[in-house]
Amino acid sequence: MTTAVDPVVAALREEITALDLRLLETVNSRIETVEKLRRYKAEHDIPFVDPGRERELLQELKAANGGPLSEAGVEELVTFVLGLVKREVAND
Repeated sequence: MTTAVDPVVAALREEITALDLRLLETVNSRIETVEKLRRYKAEHDIPFVDPGRERELLQELKAANGGPLSEAGVEELVTFVLGLVKREVAND
């Protein structure tokens, strides 16, 4: 039995899928750029992880956030993305 999908639900699902694809592309681009930075830092004996820069980034993103994502949500998202990217780059 085939269930008809409400056209509004279908349209919103398509929009969400497009957003998810953009998110995936953005994360992959971030990983590629961080890998370039990691290689440069390794060549110049610069420590890869910079906790001060990570704090600055978090503060910049919290300040730039116009919502509806909460400040706590921004912190959780940034912490997750930074950890994910570090793990992906380390596996390279």
